[in-house]
Amino acid sequence: MSEQTEVLRRQPVQQRSQERLERILDACAELLDEIGAAALTTKEIAARAQVPIGTLYQFFSGKQSLLAALARRNLQRYLDRLTRRLDAECPQDIGGFVDLAVEEFVAMKRAVAGFGALDFGLTGPTPPAVGDAEHLLDLTLDNNSTVAHQLHRLTSEHLSAGGRGPSPLALRVALECADAVLKLAFEHDRDGDPALIAECKILLRRYLAA
Repeated sequence: MSEQTEVLRRQPVQQRSQERLERILDACAELLDEIGAAALTTKEIAARAQVPIGTLYQFFSGKQSLLAALARRNLQRYLDRLTRRLDAECPQDIGGFVDLAVEEFVAMKRAVAGFGALDFGLTGPTPPAVGDAEHLLDLTLDNNSTVAHQLHRLTSEHLSAGGRGPSPLALRVALECADAVLKLAFEHDRDGDPALIAECKILLRRYLAA
């Protein structure tokens, strides 16, 4: 990534501090599912994580930095999952890459707490209290541009020599399209409408192959 938003006030060093940090992020994710970003408060997150509010503020300056940290964790977990699939299945072209990328995203939508409300950025209307929701991952790039650069790196590393990957700009456009179709897929089906997920793959395959 390029220049990143300063998210943590201090980095946890001891295992106990790391575990507390993870509990805070887990609590934030759970509450996003239950009450949404607009109603989310640091007081409720600390209570759910069973840590003093002062401990939360040792790590985070407020709700904005908490959401940014969770979005960055979501992205790293997604990239780790996708990398394992790429290593195991070795796609030969961009179509194979698209299928795996969509499948891992959908799998996280179905199973990861908070991912429906905040994947790599807020997925619904942005409440005023959240601040600059378009730059949770990076200080200068919007969220989808940051993700596009990471996917460009993966295509460069994992596609065969004859399967040159698309540009970051093309991947940025593809992400905007995928966001719209997958939002529709999950709008009335918590597991995602299979027909719309399949159409999303077709759309991305045809666009990126061009």
